[in-house]
Amino acid sequence: MEYNPKTASAGDRLFDIAVYAILTMAALATLYPLLYILSASFSDPMAIVKGKLWLWPQRVTLDSYREVFGNADIWTGYRNSLIYLVVGTTINIVMTTMGAYALSRKDLVGRHALSLIFTFTLIFNGGLVPTYLTYKNMLGLYDNLWAMVIPSAVSVWNLIVMRTYFQTSIPYELQEAAFIDGCSNIRTLTRIVLPLSMPIIAVMTMYYGVAHWNSYFTALIYLHDGWRQPLQMVIRNILIQEDMSAMTGSGQSLMDQMLKAEGMKYAVIVVSSLPMLLMYPLVQKHFVKGVMMGAVKG
Repeated sequence: MEYNPKTASAGDRLFDIAVYAILTMAALATLYPLLYILSASFSDPMAIVKGKLWLWPQRVTLDSYREVFGNADIWTGYRNSLIYLVVGTTINIVMTTMGAYALSRKDLVGRHALSLIFTFTLIFNGGLVPTYLTYKNMLGLYDNLWAMVIPSAVSVWNLIVMRTYFQTSIPYELQEAAFIDGCSNIRTLTRIVLPLSMPIIAVMTMYYGVAHWNSYFTALIYLHDGWRQPLQMVIRNILIQEDMSAMTGSGQSLMDQMLKAEGMKYAVIVVSSLPMLLMYPLVQKHFVKGVMMGAVKG
């Protein structure tokens, strides 16, 4: 029976009003910080410091963006982040897809034991110091570009989600029919399974892409040379330098340095967030479908 607002009882209508009110408040609570940061990035820093900014930009200026984009390190960080994003996400999708497909096969001997081992690594790990020593001394990943993509080649959580998608959304009979027709495992995966798995692949691309773009701690630990550092590390260094200049009063006056640092904080947030905000609409239509289908059961 379909729900009809015209014939609904007073209690149902009251419930609808409460739900819409809660959702509206949640939407406003989510959107306001984003609009505030965007407005602050175009506003005079003095208006921000004095608390005159509420929603719309005050005394519009592009000085903060000129400072940000006038720094050559920003462009280097963008280049590095794009490289880590493309290379890392490609490795992630390939490795996760192959692992998930193998674990979804009923004829894989020991697949339950393998799943248990993978799940164990999801809960327990060796710790920061042993991991650092392993990557540096045994794998030679210190100050190496591959340190940003190899250690995170597979997320066990995403592996489990994709495996569940293959088990619940791809009919096993379809794969058996492909084998009868002479398809190998690789051909079944590429010709049968992957074309039917675009929703979950889009979701995994989004998950891995955001993780690589926001990667900060890995670069902080393993990358020393500035020309290898991603955008997030470059932004951190710029803000630290501006804050230190403001505290020491070096160069310009103390007040000018403080205002400059205040304006740059919001500009760099917008600069670093924009690529992911542009990426999300491309996969949004697959997002809910892929997650729900891949999370029905373990």
